[in-house]
Amino acid sequence: MAAKVEIYSTETCPYCVRARNLLAKKGINYIEYRVDLQPDLRGEMTQRCGGTSVPQIFIDGHHIGGCDDMFELDFEGELDKMLGMS
Repeated sequence: MAAKVEIYSTETCPYCVRARNLLAKKGINYIEYRVDLQPDLRGEMTQRCGGTSVPQIFIDGHHIGGCDDMFELDFEGELDKMLGMS
C-alpha cells in the first residue's frame, strides 16, 4: 500500500522543486499544500513540525524534514521503504 505523502511548499522555491521532482521520478502521488497561495497553511505547517521554511515533508503523518533530509533518506535506501516501494 502506498504511503500518504504531504509536502508544504511554494511554487518557486528550488528545494520544493527538487523535492517534487524526486517524488515524481519515483511515481509517488502526494498532497501539496502551497503556502504561497494559502498563507494560513504556514501556521498549520509550523504547528505540525516546528519548521518555518519550505519544503516540509510528511510520510504517513511522520515529519521527515525538508528536501535535503528526503534526499539523504533516498541515498541511504530508506525512502523507498518509507514510501512502501520495497
